[in-house]
Amino acid sequence: MTISVKPQQTGEPLFYLADEHPHPEGWSTSLGFWIYLMSDCLIFAILFATYGVLGANYAAGPAPKDLFDLNLVAINTSMLLLSSITYGFAMLTMQQGRIKATQAWLAITGLFGLAFIGIELTEFAHMIHEGATPQRSAFLSSFFTLVGTHGLHVSFGLIWLVTLMIQVWRFGLIEANQRRLMCLSMFWHFLDVVWIGVFTFVYLMGMLR
Repeated sequence: MTISVKPQQTGEPLFYLADEHPHPEGWSTSLGFWIYLMSDCLIFAILFATYGVLGANYAAGPAPKDLFDLNLVAINTSMLLLSSITYGFAMLTMQQGRIKATQAWLAITGLFGLAFIGIELTEFAHMIHEGATPQRSAFLSSFFTLVGTHGLHVSFGLIWLVTLMIQVWRFGLIEANQRRLMCLSMFWHFLDVVWIGVFTFVYLMGMLR
C-alpha cells in the first residue's frame, strides 16, 4: 500500500491512499445495525435471566395467576404478529416501487403497533391500580422491567416508522430510504421474536406455576 503526499495551496500536506477503492454504499450501515441488534439481544437475555431468577419471589404478594389476563395478552400478541405481517407487505411493495401502497402498509403497521402499546399500558394501569407496583415484590420488579423495556422498544420503533414515512413522502423510495426501511424491518421482526419469548416465558409459564 502506497502513501503519497501532495502539497496543498496552503502549504499543508494532504495524505491519501493511492490504491484507495470505493466501498459499497450502505455496507457500514448494515454492519452497524447488526451490531446494535446483537447488543439488544444481550440486553434482553439479561432481562430474561433476571426474571428467571426473581420471577417466583412474590413476597406474599400477588402471583401471575392473580394478575394476568391471558385473553387480553393473546389479543395483544396478535396485534404485534399482525404488524409484523403488514410490515412484510410494505417491504414487498417497496421492492416494486409502489410508494402509496408502501405508505399504506406502513400506516397499518403503525396502527397495530399503537394498539399493542395501548393494551400494554392498560394492563400496567390495571395492575398498579390493584397495588401490584414494581416495588411490591421482586417478581413485579423484574416483570415491569422486562415487559416495559420491550414496550419502550416498540414505542421507539413507532417513532422511527413515522419518521421514515415522512422521508418516503418527501423523497420517495430512494436507495437510502429503502435501506432505512430494511433496517427498521429487522428491528420490528426482532421485537416480534422477543415478544414471543415474553409471552411464553412470562405469561404462559407464569400461569402454570
